[in-house]
Amino acid sequence: MNMMQFSDFLLYSALINYAILIIWFLLFIFAKDWMKSLHGQWFKLTDQQFDVVHYSGMAIYKIGILLLNLVPFIALKLLS
Repeated sequence: MNMMQFSDFLLYSALINYAILIIWFLLFIFAKDWMKSLHGQWFKLTDQQFDVVHYSGMAIYKIGILLLNLVPFIALKLLS
């Protein structure tokens, strides 16, 4: 795999991960009750705890996308 293929891979990976993040956010905004009832079967969470878990999860996921996809992609683009 050469640098161009790897940078394309990182770009598509970032796009797919951002699509997942947007879907997660939209579900959290528009289907929060459904998500709470689904997760409520396994975990006993208050509304505040549920919000914190999901906002924190989205933040960590976004940081992961930045560090593992976008930064290496930008570095490869700057090298080529």
